[in-house]
Amino acid sequence: MSALEPEPTQPGCGPADVDSRVRELERQVHALMAELHLSRRKHCTAPVTDPLTGVGNRLAFVDAFQAARESANAGGAPPALLLLNLDGFTALKKSAGHAAADQVLMTAAVRIRSAVRENDVVTRLGGDEFAILLPATPLNRAAAVGNRILAALEPNIDLGGNSVRCGASMGLRVAEPHHTVEDLLLEADMAVEESKVEGRNKLRMFDPATLHARQLQRHIAGELREAIRSDQLVLFYQPIVELATGRIEGAEALVRWNHPVHGLIMPDQFIPVAETTGLIAELGRWVLRTSVRQLRSWRDSPATEDHDFTMRINVSAADLQSLAFVDDVREALAGAGIEPASLVLELTESAVIQNNELDRYTLASLHRLGVGLEIDDFGTGYSSMGYLRKLPVDRVKVDREFVREVGKDPSQLDFLAAIQQVIRSCGLEGIWEGIETAEQAEALRSIGCSSGQGYYFGRPMPEAEFTARLSRQLTWPA
Repeated sequence: MSALEPEPTQPGCGPADVDSRVRELERQVHALMAELHLSRRKHCTAPVTDPLTGVGNRLAFVDAFQAARESANAGGAPPALLLLNLDGFTALKKSAGHAAADQVLMTAAVRIRSAVRENDVVTRLGGDEFAILLPATPLNRAAAVGNRILAALEPNIDLGGNSVRCGASMGLRVAEPHHTVEDLLLEADMAVEESKVEGRNKLRMFDPATLHARQLQRHIAGELREAIRSDQLVLFYQPIVELATGRIEGAEALVRWNHPVHGLIMPDQFIPVAETTGLIAELGRWVLRTSVRQLRSWRDSPATEDHDFTMRINVSAADLQSLAFVDDVREALAGAGIEPASLVLELTESAVIQNNELDRYTLASLHRLGVGLEIDDFGTGYSSMGYLRKLPVDRVKVDREFVREVGKDPSQLDFLAAIQQVIRSCGLEGIWEGIETAEQAEALRSIGCSSGQGYYFGRPMPEAEFTARLSRQLTWPA
């Protein structure tokens, strides 16, 4: 065969078959390229996507904020942030389980996306917290979007066997030029907290006064922490007296802050800050240790040893929730050499009315230790006598409001006698606050009240003045 002659054609290798194979090869290449592009897109979006809900995550929020801020710096309008927490989500997770909670989160994400605009960025920062960044959006328009979201979240969510309502508490903050991501989130979160106070499914806009209050609170907390550690705190003492004899039976320790600049600061100005910032436990330990050491000093001094009375200190709800509190009391008593019965812990009704497991454990442990337990300001909020029999308390301090009208309203004394009878029927002792006159003291004594406290017997006094009174008088008032 000559080299110029064409080769014989193989079966199935005609031009049509070649074209078919090429087309198949091209299809496979296109399929591989599409799969590669999809894989690349998934790889690129995975770091900025919340895996549960499919919305953006914190990184996506930061990226969106940076882009919106750059646009605002170039002359555009600033972005706005809507931050929300789902109402009742923690309780739902405990009662219905994690699977139900996840379903609620996924449904909430879908509903939020349905209520926002095309350019708004929906993200989940963690837990039940969602952040929606609205680029170049004024306050009124952002509020309108926020209210649409709240309306979308309002209907019940079907969980199969049952349905739940899952509204939200929402805060709104329009970004300022100086804002960092954390600044914006912090101020929006303040608005969320205000929304929670107002009630469920509410939108609250950031109030600069809230930020100022937080900053002031942090400043006071820092100064208070230093005050506890540098002897700026002082205790004042007020006598509790046997009405029949005038003998002192107790001294209530009341803390004051002797501020180096502002002078003497009363507890109602710093105790709330201590409670909010978590300093109340440290403050309480200082009062406990200082007061029992002072009681030891009075008992050891020849000038005051003739008096035999208890020390009363106030206990916070946070103390009852602390597993270490009973040990703190035990160690303070042992360190001062004071028997437990010489210490009486005063608890407000609101602190003991919760009646949860940890409170019951702490109260029972204190009762076994042998310290006295007393309900302070009784009758101010609950006025329910039923729980008195269930608590291991020894005494009830009746609020001063009940004594105020003694001598003015003839029927008031009969009412107080009835309260005293109920207290006794529960096996408790009653201490009556707010006694300001001899007439009030005598009226209460006449109906069988045994103990009293008030300005008639003595105002709260610093240690030196109280010690001087102890050294020169056996009965109160002098």
